[in-house]
Parts: sequence; structure tokens; C-alpha cells
Amino acid sequence: MPSSSDSVKVAVRVRPFNQREKNAGSKCVLSMNGSTTVITNPENNDKKTFSFDHSYWSHDSSREDENGVFVPDSSNSNYADQRRVFSDLGQGVLDNAWQGYNAALFAYGQTGAGKSYSMIGYGPNKGIVPITCEELFKAIEDNQDKTKQLQVSFSMLEIYNEQVRDLLVKTKPQAGGLKIRQNPQTGFYVEGLKQVPVRDYNEIEKLMEQGTVNRTTASTNMNATSSRSHMVITIRFAQVFKNADGQSNTRSSDINLVDLAGSERADSTGATGDRLKEGSAINQSLSTLGNVISALADLAMGKKKVLVPYRDSVLTKLLQSALGGNSRTIMIAALSPADINYDETLSTLRYADRAKKIQNKAVVNESPTDRLIRELKEENAKLLEALKKQGGVGRSDDLRHLLEENEKKMQSMTMTWEQRLEEARISDNHARIENTGSEVTLEPLNNAKIYVNGHRIHKKIRLENLSRLKFGSSCLFLHVGLPSERKQSDNIDRYDYDYFMMELADHREVSVDLHSQGVYESNDNLNHMRVFQEYMDLIPQISEANAISEELKKGIKFEPEIKSQASHDAKVTTSNKEVIIRVSNPNTKKVWIWSKIKFLHRKDLMDEMYVKWLDSENVHLPRDKDPFWDPVEDIFLGSCHVLLQSLSYCVDTDEHFTLHNYHGKEEAVMQVQIYPSTPSGDYIGDESIVEPKELVGKRFDFVLKLPQCMGVRWTMEDNSRGIYCKSQFRDQAVVKTKTVWGKSYAELGFKHQFTVKKIDMEFIRYLQSHNLVLELWGTQVNDEVHKGHRNGATNGEEEADSLKDECESLKKENFKLKQTVHKQKEAVSLQKTKKVSQTKETPPKNGNLKAALEKQEKSLDEVSHSLSSCVGALKESVANTLKKAKS
Repeated sequence: MPSSSDSVKVAVRVRPFNQREKNAGSKCVLSMNGSTTVITNPENNDKKTFSFDHSYWSHDSSREDENGVFVPDSSNSNYADQRRVFSDLGQGVLDNAWQGYNAALFAYGQTGAGKSYSMIGYGPNKGIVPITCEELFKAIEDNQDKTKQLQVSFSMLEIYNEQVRDLLVKTKPQAGGLKIRQNPQTGFYVEGLKQVPVRDYNEIEKLMEQGTVNRTTASTNMNATSSRSHMVITIRFAQVFKNADGQSNTRSSDINLVDLAGSERADSTGATGDRLKEGSAINQSLSTLGNVISALADLAMGKKKVLVPYRDSVLTKLLQSALGGNSRTIMIAALSPADINYDETLSTLRYADRAKKIQNKAVVNESPTDRLIRELKEENAKLLEALKKQGGVGRSDDLRHLLEENEKKMQSMTMTWEQRLEEARISDNHARIENTGSEVTLEPLNNAKIYVNGHRIHKKIRLENLSRLKFGSSCLFLHVGLPSERKQSDNIDRYDYDYFMMELADHREVSVDLHSQGVYESNDNLNHMRVFQEYMDLIPQISEANAISEELKKGIKFEPEIKSQASHDAKVTTSNKEVIIRVSNPNTKKVWIWSKIKFLHRKDLMDEMYVKWLDSENVHLPRDKDPFWDPVEDIFLGSCHVLLQSLSYCVDTDEHFTLHNYHGKEEAVMQVQIYPSTPSGDYIGDESIVEPKELVGKRFDFVLKLPQCMGVRWTMEDNSRGIYCKSQFRDQAVVKTKTVWGKSYAELGFKHQFTVKKIDMEFIRYLQSHNLVLELWGTQVNDEVHKGHRNGATNGEEEADSLKDECESLKKENFKLKQTVHKQKEAVSLQKTKKVSQTKETPPKNGNLKAALEKQEKSLDEVSHSLSSCVGALKESVANTLKKAKS
């Protein structure tokens, strides 16, 4: 395999007929000539031709030698045996590993097509994997270079039903399987996977036998021992080079050998029950692999803006480096020759044809840090030598500056990412601690995050005996006081890590939510303890996310919270809780709620962004790719539970209920009215009943009214926000109030009638055991949309807000007009009164009064016309506002 090429190499191999195909009288539909493979449709003899790097004919023309190994039956035979396949494929994998490249070889094909035979082999017919391992250790044994140390480790896993299982561990696999994590530099990896150092091939052979026995197999029509899982063997090969000064440089390679589960059709395999479910999971992961291969092929063909769906399955996550990444990769596609498998074989050939278009970007895995440090040390030696020659004259200051810069670079390179992050976050002077002999004081400096006994401190304090100190995100200390302060009863051992975390949680009001101080003997409390542990595990990661946000000037703040499902439960019996992350921007006052999984995913992207930032790379991303950005969303504020029992006695409810958030804090107060009604929605009055069963068989109507919501903390904090309330009665549709913006005292004006056409005892029991849950939700204005609106963009919500302002203006103008009309009417009335009076006393002079009245009436008509126009405009604006709001 030429080292200059990074395209995925693809080989296909056809096996002999198996017994099932022989019994069916199958005909061979495949033929091969060099690297070309031809498949013939048995129904119409239509031929399709494919070209690959290698086409292996292993269908016939073979014999079994005295050792049980299948070899060509003559010198003219085109039979490809196991050794030839290794020479073409496996040897290339080894060569790349010695050069320091990652290498991968994976087998794909229909169930029973011969993948495991090519990869693992059977009996004396060893496959690519064991031969590769054997040849690797032969080369290691032949190594005579004393300056080069060779290290090999071995791991073996399977992916079964989208769960990862370590095949080298004999104990029962943990529930849910091993976790997949992502490293910004190396990509996805399996957390906790056993890596076994090995000294020779015999140790690997034993490990492979153990793993193969543990692998999940089952019988199907296609294969009596069908592999029901994907298997991944990783051989980690490291070459450590040492020079005469004892300095080292490491070149490493990961060899991934993958035996995929068989692609299959349910009707062909005869799978049912668990086998059918397994097959569905297998096909789904292989389908995702196909989507990844297609996307990578599109990229290789020059197509732009292609999303490669690595994250859609566990399999494709682990194969990311092998496909389109840092690896020299080979794919071997196993083919069935039988006409009865024509469709599956054609599908495999098409799959392989797409894979050969993929272009990888393989690089030598020599440690860049080791190499750069070595080069900097060599440069420093030259600088020191130059300084000696300068003798403190001329350019010595420049040379010293270069020397200091190189030392800083070396120090930076030897630090881990976490250390670099911690250094970037914590200042040189974190705190000042003074011991006067009679007392010890602690003073935080530079706004450093220091906690004492669970409380963050901002000024100088006196430390008591056994004070618990927390610096930054992970540095914990116990202060043992002066001898005069210590007591015989002091129990230092109780202040372990869990004690510190529990104390911090107490002051964050988390232990109250989870009852973490209680006894964990019940299932509920065990569940609470699990959630509490998740919360504690997230705290360091959240601290890091906040530090990254601060360093990158994102202005985003992360806080862990506990979500209680009881807030949404009509029976208030559930005790399920989960960890959520409250994300906020103090500048814009926007709030988001992320799940734990979403936060961890975003945290991986933040880490990657931060590493690039440290390396002075551009980290200005479009907002849809920025891990700190999200569109605004509605936020759950709080809820209240209204007992429905009174309805079963036809008794109404009219009370003010407090809405509490997940932590039990008051968010608002809502007036709630629930009363039995007539079918037309009218209140039926005081018609309570003695026994609820009297209602059985009858129609039942009741009305829910939510007149107002008061003291809304959400809108008090920011008047650009809005609120609405929603609820659901039984299995009926969710009802929702209008959204009221910017008011802490919100007139909801909500009324809804619920109807049950015929009551049964189940409905009566529901009323007597359930509550009506009223949920208060907060809405937020999208600043980006507002910005676009100011730039001329149109948006219904913004236009509605504008029309609301216009309506308010019109209302004010109409009020003034009404006042003017009222004054005009009073003036007209006064003039008429004067006219009557003058008529009685003296005759009118030359019609002056008549002219004055006509002028006044004309003025009044003009005002009335203006008023009508304004009212019309107001109605039209309100109608448009309502239409826009609804849309």
C-alpha cells in the first residue's frame, strides 16, 4: 500500500457455497478478472461491473494441505488464500504502523458471507488479525536497535445493541455498557476500556480466544453462529526513541481491526423476537455507516456543506478516525456467490464502491510536543553558547529574551490541558493567609473564587479550627487550627471529599431537594443519591465551562439545578429527579435550560474551541456552530396543583394559588376559578351533591377561569419578557392562555370549558385522586430578530409589538378627542341655553348667534369625523395585531 496515498483501499472476496446454498442448488452469480468483479442478475442475466483495489476469488480451485490449510489446487489456480490476503492487506497495515500512521482494516458484508473467516480465520487457516499480530512480534523480536523501545497493548470490544462491552473483562457487563467520550485531539474513545500490555504473540492469542468466546453470537438461517455484534480489536503500537542524552521521542500507531456484524434482511435470516431486534440494531448502525461513507464520498467528489453523521451511532463514532480521519484504512467486503443472495451481494458491492472514494488525512503520530521540546532545547543550547561568546556585549539582551521565550514555550508544552486551563483561570495572587500567632486570617485577592465552609467569601475573615476551604474549581483544604483551638473530639477523618461536596450542595439548596442528609434505604432515596452524585460530578465541568466562557468573553454563565418531575405530576406522587443546567447571559438577561447530555456534548466542543484559542487559532464561529449559542426558548417558571376532589361534589373553587419553581421558591400568585357549569358554560350555582356516584352516567361540564397572575418575578427582573399559563385535564388537549408581555400583574382573562359526555366511576376516582396542574412559562424576545427588524427585516412578533405601541398612541389621541368633543358639546349646550334666554329677554341681532352656532356645529362635525377615522384606524390596527400574534 503506497504511503503517499490516503484514499481508502477496498478489496472484495467471494467465498465457496455453504451447505444451505448447496442444498438449494444455487448458481454462482459472481466472476472476477484481476481487480474487476462482475455480478449477473439471475432473473435477466443483466451484468454489473465493479473495479476495486483487489478482487479475491476464494470460491473454488482450492485444496486442503497436510496442515489443514486451504491453498490453491494448482499453479494456474486463481484461488486467494489467507496468506495472500494478508500479504496484500495486512502487511500494508503493519508497514503503516511502523511508519507511525494509524491503520484500520474493517470487514463488511452479509451475514454468513465470510467476514470473520477473513478477519479471524478458523483453525489453522488464520485470518488477517492473528497473522498481523504474529508478524508484528516477529519484527519486534528481530529489532536490534538498542535506542528504540517497542511497546504493544491490546484491547477488544464489541458493540451489541448500541452498547459497548469490553470482551477482555470476565465479569458481568455494566448496565448500559461502557461510555463513549470525545477528546478534542484524538476524537472518540471508550471510557474504562481495558488496555492490556502484551509481550509476545502467545499473550495476544490467548486474549483473542477469550474475547471471541465472550462475543455475542446466535443462530440464524444464514449462519449457525452468526456474529450479532460489531467487534473492534485495537493494537496500540508505540516506538520510543532515545538519544545519547536520555531524551526520548515517541512515535505511536493505533491499529484498528474491525469485524462488523452481518448486514441482513429479516426475511432472509428468519429472525424473530430478540434476534429480530438485534438485526434491527445491526442494520441501523450499518445504515449509519453507509450514510457516513456516502457523505465522505460526496466530500471527496468536491461537494460542499456535507454533514458527516459520525454521532448517529456508536459504531461510526469509533470508526471516525478510520473513515475520513487520521488513518490509513482498508475495507474488505465479503461476498456470497449464490444467486439466492443476489440482492444482498449487489448491495455490498455498491457499499464498497462508495467506500473507495473516501479520502483520509493520515499523519505520522510522532509526538509533536516531544519533538518541539527537543528542538527548543537544542536551540537554547545554541543561545547559551552564543551568550558566552558575546560576553554580555552587543545582542546579549536579545539572546536572553529568546532564551526566556523558549523556556516559556517548553513549560507550556509540558502542561496538560487542565493545567493550562487552571493557570489561565487562577491568578498569581489567589489569596493572602496570615498567621499572627494568635489567629489565622484568609483574604481573597483579585476576585478569586474562594469558599469557606460552603460559602463564597469576598473579604478578609478569621479561620476557625477545621474550616473547609475551596480554591477555584477543584482545590480543597482542611484548616487545622492553632494548638490552643484544637479539641480532643476533633475527628479529621470525617472531612473527606464527599463531606466537602455535600456541604457545597447544602448551600446551593441541592441537598434539600434530594434529601441527601437522609438514609438511603429506599429506591427513591437511592435514585436521589444517584442524581446527587451526578450533580456533584458536574460541578467541576461547569466551573471549567464558566472559566472558558470568561476567557473567550462569551458572557455565558452555567449553573446546575435539580428538576423535579413532581412539579408536572397530577398525582404529586412521582419522586423522579434529574440534573439540568441553567444557562444565562447576564448582559442580555436571556435564559436557557440544557439537559445534562446536551451540556456534556457542548462542553466537549467548548474544550476543543478553548484548545484552539490557546494555540492562537481563529475561534470566531457562525452562531449555529458556536457551542455557547442557542436560540431563545420558553422557560418553565413554576407550577401549582389544584385539587379536583371538590368537583366530584359539584363544589366550585375560587382561590389564589402560589406557583413554585423546582426549588420551592415562589414565582407568582395566580387566581384560579373552577366551577361546574351548564352545557352553555353558565355557573349552575350551589347544587352540591352528597355522593359523587350520583353523577355516574350523566354529562358533566366545568369551567376553568384564570383571571389574573400577580407578582410575577420573571417579568419583574426584565420587562421585555412575557408569561403564559398552560394546563392539561386528563387526556384532553393542552389549553393555553394568551401571552402577556412585560407585566408583573398580568390580566390573563382566560376561560375554558371542559366536557365529559358520560361519567363513569373511573372518572369519579380520577377527580378524587388527581390535581389540575397549572404551569407558568416564561417567554423571551429574540434579540437577533429585533436587530433584523431594525435593519428592515419583517417579523410578525416585532410588527405586533410596533402595532401595540401605535394602538396605545391612538388610544391616547382618542381620549383627547373625546375630551374635545365633550367640551364642544358643553359649549353647544351653553350656546343653546343662552339663545333661549336671549329669545325671552331680547330679540337676536342680525343672526349673529345663528352663525356662531353653525360654526360650532361645523367644528363639532370635523372633530367627530376625526374621531371616527381614528377609531377605524385603531380597529384595523388591533385586528392586524391579533392576526400577526396568532400567526
